[in-house]
Amino acid sequence: MRTHGSGTSGGKGGGTPRYRSVRPVQLLSALLLSGALALTGCTASDDGGSDSSAMNKAADSDARDAGAAAEGGAADSSAGDSGAGGAKGKEAAATPGPTTHIIHTASLTVQVKDVPKSLAEARTVVENAGGMVGDETTDRDSEGRERSRVVLRIPAEKYEEVRTELEGSGKLLDLKAKAEDVTEQVVDVESRITSQRASVARIRELMDRASKLSDVVTLEGELSTRQADLEALLARQASLKDRTSLATITLSLSETPVKKASEDDEPGFADALGGGWDAFVTMFRWIALALGAVLPFLVGAALLLFLWARFLRGRTPRGAAATAAATATTHGEPERD
Repeated sequence: MRTHGSGTSGGKGGGTPRYRSVRPVQLLSALLLSGALALTGCTASDDGGSDSSAMNKAADSDARDAGAAAEGGAADSSAGDSGAGGAKGKEAAATPGPTTHIIHTASLTVQVKDVPKSLAEARTVVENAGGMVGDETTDRDSEGRERSRVVLRIPAEKYEEVRTELEGSGKLLDLKAKAEDVTEQVVDVESRITSQRASVARIRELMDRASKLSDVVTLEGELSTRQADLEALLARQASLKDRTSLATITLSLSETPVKKASEDDEPGFADALGGGWDAFVTMFRWIALALGAVLPFLVGAALLLFLWARFLRGRTPRGAAATAAATATTHGEPERD
């Protein structure tokens, strides 16, 4: 009984607790292992998803950049314009306002007594103002009067002063002046240049990141197009700067015509005396010309007459002596008879 009781009691009291103490440890270990595996899987999944998302974003960014490049820069120009507009807004808040850009042109026609002298004075005025002389043309009109046309470039701040001085150099016949405000064009060109430069820089960046030959070829063509557009904008900016910084004056100079007497004026004594004197001088001149023309013939005729007279005088004495001798002989013979 004791042995059975003790076996029973040992089986119940010793075996069972040992069995129960082992199973929770295994279950806990299994749960911890499962949790660790699940956590590891989630972490790996999150990391893989993050890497995949980053790659997709990079690919999408590349695709968007390539698409923008293929569109020819229209969207880039709009974005650049809006960005430049924002920058201009900030600058406007800090400064009173943009600088005014005006193109001044004028055309003057002035009548002067001495064209070369007036032209030299105009050159001196322009050079003293810091300007320069451009194209120049000099000729004569149908009546033989000299005239000149010259293009003058003057700094914008000296334009009014120089124009006033040129107007007073003689009798002003014609004046045409024009002032064109191109401030909006200057600001627009500057904004487009900023946008186009940023666009060219983006294309260069894409070329550095491109790995396919086809992408490189496409980007090179797009880069050439955008650089050509940028050069055209820079040329337009230079032209606007030249025309706004230097005013242009086209000066035409002509000689003062000789004043003619009116046809309605009646001639007076002085006019009659002058006319008679002119007629006398003209007649004397024509007589002198006629004598000059006839004189060689008169000299030749006089020489011939002189020779003929000498010839006749040489023959006349001998003939007279023979006649006298014959007469004496005839009258003497009857007397001797």
